[in-house]
Amino acid sequence: MRQRRRSIIVLCAVAIATISLAAAASTASGAVTTAATAATATPYCGITWGSLAKSHPATAVAPLIDVRAGRNDCYDRLVLDIRASADGYRVEYVPEVYQDGSGALVPLRGGAKLQVIAYAPAYDENTTTYQPANPTELVNVSGFTTFRQIAWAGSFEGQSTIGLGVRARLPFRVFTLAGPGTGSRLVVDVAHQW
Repeated sequence: MRQRRRSIIVLCAVAIATISLAAAASTASGAVTTAATAATATPYCGITWGSLAKSHPATAVAPLIDVRAGRNDCYDRLVLDIRASADGYRVEYVPEVYQDGSGALVPLRGGAKLQVIAYAPAYDENTTTYQPANPTELVNVSGFTTFRQIAWAGSFEGQSTIGLGVRARLPFRVFTLAGPGTGSRLVVDVAHQW
């Protein structure tokens, strides 16, 4: 009888230990899941852009007239100023950027390269509308968090291409804005981090 009582006590102790371990594992798993969910629920600066190619077919085309850049707390910004309304583009990470027409390599600083194609030629029927003073450094981006270099890759057959060297493959977004005046702008924002 004593032996049977000891066996029952041992079996009860094992059952209680097993249930306790299972509960602890479940709680730990829930904590890990909750932490992972919290991490994905609050992306850096609320940015959810991703890093895949972005494009919009051109419904209006106008000449490119300027290229500039600026800094924000969460991203660096590239702006292409266009003389009139224009909205077509294709922006994507590429292994290398090549010049329009000639196919010559456009060397870029940084860990990743964005090819920015605007369906906005750097010329109109009469003249050149955008001719950079220094094609390898369109804008001075020293001190920028993400941008490393902005280089001209040319304008050919109704489109202009810019090489954007960035620190790493980071999320980006692309959109167009109306103005100033009758002009428009193509905007490329690249986040400082994921």
